[in-house]
Amino acid sequence: MGSLYILDEPSIGLHPRDTNRLVGVLEQLRDIGNTVIVVEHEEEVIRAADWIVDIGPEAGYNGGEVVFSGPLKALLKEEKSLTADYLTGRRKIAVPTSRRSPAAWITVKGARQNNLKNIDVRIPLGVMTCITGVSGSGKSSLAKGILYPALRRLLYDTGVKPGDFDGLTGDVQLLKSVEMVDQNPIGKSSRSNPVTYIKAYDEIRKLFSDQPYAQHNGLGASAFSFNIAGGRCEECQGEGVIKVSMQFMADVELVCEACGGKRFRDEVLEVKYRGKSIYDVLEMTVDDAIAFFGEESKKNATCRRIVERLQPLQDVGLGYIKLGQSSSTLSGGESQRVKLASFLTKDSAQGGVMFIFDEPTTGLHFHDINKLLDAFNALIARGHTIVIVEHNMDVIKCADWVVDLGPEAGDRGGSIVFEGTPDGLAGCKESYTGRYLALREKNE
Repeated sequence: MGSLYILDEPSIGLHPRDTNRLVGVLEQLRDIGNTVIVVEHEEEVIRAADWIVDIGPEAGYNGGEVVFSGPLKALLKEEKSLTADYLTGRRKIAVPTSRRSPAAWITVKGARQNNLKNIDVRIPLGVMTCITGVSGSGKSSLAKGILYPALRRLLYDTGVKPGDFDGLTGDVQLLKSVEMVDQNPIGKSSRSNPVTYIKAYDEIRKLFSDQPYAQHNGLGASAFSFNIAGGRCEECQGEGVIKVSMQFMADVELVCEACGGKRFRDEVLEVKYRGKSIYDVLEMTVDDAIAFFGEESKKNATCRRIVERLQPLQDVGLGYIKLGQSSSTLSGGESQRVKLASFLTKDSAQGGVMFIFDEPTTGLHFHDINKLLDAFNALIARGHTIVIVEHNMDVIKCADWVVDLGPEAGDRGGSIVFEGTPDGLAGCKESYTGRYLALREKNE
């Protein structure tokens, strides 16, 4: 009693059935005299709250303000809140008007890893498939434990040993590769950033090395890199900060006195493109950079390539991040979308990749999920296959095919409860997912 509990997205990894139980536990904690603060995106948890603080209005530099503070009833009337827009239906994640038809199929035969009950699972190619079921029903065992490592072994002849299963059959030859797109950081170095990950920085460095001042002083593209010696500040080795190791406390970061946090030597910073130095460009957001380079893209081929590389970041909803922002400051969901953007920048003719996602909606607001689905659709339009382990009803209702595992968790799970379209799943009374999907459709 008398305690303050702060929970950061406690609904992560929970099926709607279990989210319902979670809300009950949180209410119980409150009722016996405690205070509960929850950072959350799950609609059911938001609706159950006594008081809501909505931060925004958007993300990154467009956020950081209190948009609303008060009870749910008042929030629903707040016109500046994206959260209220989705709760009231002013904005919504629409169900597709038609489902895509599979181009071909592969089948996982005899899957019996962990609690899987020797099942044969059909996965369609060229469409979006959701693997669903209550928490602990065997979804990750199937997708991460068998499907991904088995395809890696088959396609690359390398990787970890898959879990227990008999084999893969069907049109496996149509797949060129398989990618597991997780929420792990995109780079371990503090110098790693989104613009280097999607290969846009190579073009930016080329643009600066082509400027008259750079050519007159012999500054090639490598001088504008903070990863190698030459143009970077050697005092901080291109990081802009100096880390001071503290024996008994967390390390302290101090702005580098030599470069003032600008990461490059003065000579390099003297090179300007349309009045902007390389540091100024790295301080731009993706939105600002697309507008800045877009003005010259018709006349300058390098600017055009920069915009083409940056555009997918904007398309997946990351227009607010800075080009030079350290990868370590990105959330898991942001890192995952940077990876998605890197795939969208690749040659559109390269179809035949299966992308496997394990709960990609973790940490995402309704508005972000909408943009994520757009990115999925763009990949499928290029001939790729999407397989998602997911609990989010908005994603499940937009799938072309659903494999529902269960019916319960642990020993009482691991069986196929349903295979088919989301419309068919909504009518399956044996499926917990189907019941909540039907309820979502009824409310909409």
